[in-house]
Amino acid sequence: MDLRNYSTEGIILARKNFGEADRLLTVFSKHYGKLRIVAKGVRRTTSRKRGAIEIFSFCRFLLARGRNLDILTDVEIKNNFQDWRDDLVKVGVAYHLCEVVDKLTVEHQEHKEVLYSLQECLESLHALDYWQLYPLVQNFKLEVLEELGFISKTKPVPTDVDSYIEDIIGTSLKSYKFLKTLARK
Repeated sequence: MDLRNYSTEGIILARKNFGEADRLLTVFSKHYGKLRIVAKGVRRTTSRKRGAIEIFSFCRFLLARGRNLDILTDVEIKNNFQDWRDDLVKVGVAYHLCEVVDKLTVEHQEHKEVLYSLQECLESLHALDYWQLYPLVQNFKLEVLEELGFISKTKPVPTDVDSYIEDIIGTSLKSYKFLKTLARK
């Protein structure tokens, strides 16, 4: 068994350019929780991994342990949620869901239920009308808060979930303004 290489499935929560041709990915994985990994050379036009590392994609990752960050060696798309990617409202909802998971979780702590909830929400986006999105998001946030131990079923639920999350993380959610406009529709 090779201890330097490992594989897992997960959803890409965020990505940003890193160096000249690399990308830094934040992945919420099934077995290892939140991971920050480097995808070397993927910004080059010749990279075969380039199309597989889009934000929101559910993928199987083959990774090599690095000194500071683990390195993506191969990736296989399981679901890229193509059926709603051209709908900007649903993309905005997906950004918010991913941002909540990214901000509330710490690296290397497994939370399979959070991953399953996120995956289920992303899968259901295509079939929902706009008026159904806000309740989906609010229910998701409550599920995540409960799963991570920030709230309990025996105590009252916070009246303003977004403010409660922002108090926990100590900063504002970037995608929060978008959700406020969605709630008014």
